[in-house]
Amino acid sequence: MRYLLAAQIFGVGLLIAFHFSMNSAVGSVVQNPRMGNAVFWVIGTLVAVLIGLTGWDSSVWMRLREVPVWLWGAGAIGATMVFVIVATIPKLGAASTNIALLTGQVIGGMIIGHYGLLGSPVECCNGTRVAGAIISLLGAALVVLGRVPLLR
Repeated sequence: MRYLLAAQIFGVGLLIAFHFSMNSAVGSVVQNPRMGNAVFWVIGTLVAVLIGLTGWDSSVWMRLREVPVWLWGAGAIGATMVFVIVATIPKLGAASTNIALLTGQVIGGMIIGHYGLLGSPVECCNGTRVAGAIISLLGAALVVLGRVPLLR
């Protein structure tokens, strides 16, 4: 089951790379990445509502009051994050942008998992995981810089 879930999320990772590049391309075509991103979020909102309606549960409206106010900031973070990513792709390139993004996710995910933040199951950092993160970081440096860091 764990392998299936890992394969599934790997596929989503592939889609994310295409999603960001598509969003960036829309911004380039309309010559306004802010408006291109806004249109993507409007379409995303409509799809999110449709997905939500497939699991309709009217009691959710009552439980929304239990959500801490600061957690609603995730929507603002998401919109800002996607805009920064799609505005970076034309300047840094899709490969460099996505590998730097992924490396940040690896390290951020390790921090969240190690401390069990935001309700995540605890996944203690060990030597193997730290080595994996270091390899990811070195790999990102190779992709972004196009050369071995610190060597000329």
